[in-house]
This record gives sequence, structure tokens and C-alpha cells, in this order.
Amino acid sequence: MASTTTNQQTTVPPAAPGRLKRIILIVLIVLIAAGAAGGGTWFYLSRHAPAAAAHAAAPVPPALPVFFPLEPMTVNLLSDDGEQHYLRIGLTLKLADAKYQQTLTEHMPEVRSRLLLVLSNKHPEDLATLDGKRALANELKTLIEQPTDKGAPPIQVESVLFTDFVVQ
Repeated sequence: MASTTTNQQTTVPPAAPGRLKRIILIVLIVLIAAGAAGGGTWFYLSRHAPAAAAHAAAPVPPALPVFFPLEPMTVNLLSDDGEQHYLRIGLTLKLADAKYQQTLTEHMPEVRSRLLLVLSNKHPEDLATLDGKRALANELKTLIEQPTDKGAPPIQVESVLFTDFVVQ
């Protein structure tokens, strides 16, 4: 008897090749999305973190200056032409600290006397120009900063501001 044996092949059906590909594709998409999110976060923080650090480390704004107005003064000026000339001047001092305001108030008669002596030795021609007024402001600043008592620290005046200035 001739017997024909058939190859009995046992074939195991593959485990859904479409399903495995789908899982791998989903995992790849999730990994790419996570990488993109991480990269975007790093880029955003690297661009904006220095600005935030600069705001946090920004110095404290300086204290507001103290303005100390002086009473207006009228003085006679020196004259070469034989006519009477006078100066009416109003000053405001820009001080670095309020403690200097108290010191100036306590020594105001001495400060005014110094100012009047210096102003009365000026010529009207010296005060007519802008440069003359600036030079006068610097001279008055130096004069006011001088200590009124021996051993006392100088008064720190940031600037002398004119609020009234009439030469006649």
C-alpha cells in the first residue's frame, strides 16, 4: 500500500502582525511627543530664566532725594559802572539724605551768611550767562557742603537748584 503521507505542517498563525506594528507606532509617537514637550520646556525656560533671575537680583531702587527749599535772598552786586545792581535768588537743595536737612535747619543762620557773603561779591556780568549760573551753582554747592562745626562730617548736597533768579 502505497501510502502517501502528507506533510503535516503545523502552522501557527502569526500573532496579528498588524496589532504589533500598531503598538510600536503608538509607543514611538508617545516618545516623540514627550521629547518634543521636554525640548520645548527646556527652550522656554532657557530663554526666560535669565530675565526672571535678573528681576530677582535687580538692585533696590535708590531712595528718593530730599528737596530742601531755602528762603529767597536779595543781595546787592558789585558794579563797575557805578549803578546799583541786585540779585534776587531762590534756592532749593537736593540732599542725599533727610538727616542733612536737620543739620542745615540747625545751622541755617551760618549757611545763609556764607551764601550772602559769596553772592554779594559777584558781578552782574558773571551771572548773565548760562555758564555763569552753572558755575555759581557749583560754587554754592561747595560752600554749603563745608562743615559748620569742627570735626563734623560735610553735608552731602547732590545739587543746588535755582527756583528764583533775577539780576537787575
